[in-house]
Amino acid sequence: MDHVSFPYRSSSHLILLHVVSESGSWEKHGLQVDFDYQIGSEDAQKGIASGDIEFCSGNHVSTYGLRARGSDWVYLGQTVNQVNHQLVTRHDTGITCVADLRGRRVGTSGSHPSLNHWLYLKQRGLDADRGDFEFVNQSVLKAGSMDEVDPTQKKPPLWHWVRDGVVDAVLVGAPSSLFAAAAGLKVIDIEPLPMIQYSTISTSLRFVEKRPDIVERFLKGMIEGIHFFKTRREETIDIIQKRITKGGLLTREQAIYVHTNLARILEPKLLPKMIAIANVYEEALRQDKDSSKVNPLELWNLHQIRRLDDSGFIKSLYEPSQSPAPVVASPAPDAEEVAEREHVHEKNVLSHTHKGAPMPDHECDETCAGTH
Repeated sequence: MDHVSFPYRSSSHLILLHVVSESGSWEKHGLQVDFDYQIGSEDAQKGIASGDIEFCSGNHVSTYGLRARGSDWVYLGQTVNQVNHQLVTRHDTGITCVADLRGRRVGTSGSHPSLNHWLYLKQRGLDADRGDFEFVNQSVLKAGSMDEVDPTQKKPPLWHWVRDGVVDAVLVGAPSSLFAAAAGLKVIDIEPLPMIQYSTISTSLRFVEKRPDIVERFLKGMIEGIHFFKTRREETIDIIQKRITKGGLLTREQAIYVHTNLARILEPKLLPKMIAIANVYEEALRQDKDSSKVNPLELWNLHQIRRLDDSGFIKSLYEPSQSPAPVVASPAPDAEEVAEREHVHEKNVLSHTHKGAPMPDHECDETCAGTH
């Protein structure tokens, strides 16, 4: 076994990473992966540069400016290409859509999530820099950094600010939006934001060139783990219910919701989408002016993924040959078909998810503060 480190930037990534690990996908390819610990943005950059860690799960915005200053940080694959969120407000605000946020106080939290909220509203004609609304961040960030001044600071769930009248509205994902609805707040469905977020596989070009064998085996493990997540539903839900305990124990229905919500948007080939790259680059330009000196595609090294795809490795997982194979408890349908078939059941699940322990919010990224 080769031992590699793969710390995460947000604990929300553990929903996927525990499943990849317990599916045996990395072990199958001779890897022991140490993934269950969090790392700050600056420490991730230092660890990758020094070789103290082999891979990082995340770190999406600060790296473009670093590239302009000589960093060899590269992205090898992308698990999720969008942020799913909802607009939460009180019934007495008169807010019915995003346009109604003009002149209001809008709450946010963290570094990457706050940039997501800034960009989403700007793309819809509301510019915080122009004073179209007041943007209030729970987190105090280090100057020029994606890290918080005090990462141990305890903050209330962001929707509490709406409930308590601190702000007029917030953008949050499930399950935070579910808890808000259960508390009597108004929850408004809005469009997703294309975005590079969640568990992005990051490392250095130096490591890719030095250990291409480990890179290939690591990516194969991730791809097979995602296949397991999408197609081995009951086993995956078991793992989620057992392992995702940070805020307390999940009920079975909560674990079902978490699985269905993520399985729909996981990328089977680990390919980023161009619109997601374009959006995260807009955030990088806002965060660090040096980002303008690089083409956003400079950081994306996808030839290993392309080679695996061209070899038929990924296709073989989702379209197995007709040769005899061991009988499994259930077939491996396409994830989208699974999601559609369970849509009605999921609606029933959602009405109960506010009971019991909170669940991680997939929007948490560079920092995961204040969402629950």
